[in-house]
Amino acid sequence: MAERVRSECPGLIWWCPQLPPSPREAMALLMKGIADWPRESIAVIGSSLGGFYATWVAEQTGCRAVLLNPAVNPARDLANHIGEQSNWHDPQDRFYFQPEFVQELRELTLPGMTRPDRYLAVIAKGDELLDWREMHARYVGAHLHLIEGSDHGLTDFEQHLPVVLAFLGPGR
Repeated sequence: MAERVRSECPGLIWWCPQLPPSPREAMALLMKGIADWPRESIAVIGSSLGGFYATWVAEQTGCRAVLLNPAVNPARDLANHIGEQSNWHDPQDRFYFQPEFVQELRELTLPGMTRPDRYLAVIAKGDELLDWREMHARYVGAHLHLIEGSDHGLTDFEQHLPVVLAFLGPGR
């Protein structure tokens, strides 16, 4: 995604910070980072837990969001993963998931979307970690791109990128 933004949208600001393990600190970092950005032109993209976070940011700011196999109940799903963990994209990168992070996730859980039309959910039926039916039910009314097969990491993301870029619009 970063490469496509660099090559096709040189005027676009691309910001993809490494988020801290604490959900509360992660949201504080994001909200501080975009505090002065014009709300009408912001779009957030998140995968898995990042999709949960992107939903929260979109609801706070009114911006558009693209969700890639979004976690819908991370407090429940991550409660059994307290302790040392590795980063999904870089297994050498280790962090400690603390018990209080589960409560922080509960506090970020929203009852629903205020404007589903602002969301695109890209959901792989072959996701081996999250139930695609749960993702689909959570984002009813949003723009949905259901993928037969694929996986949690969307290793075939490149072929779905046109759908994402089309949703973000000509000005992206």
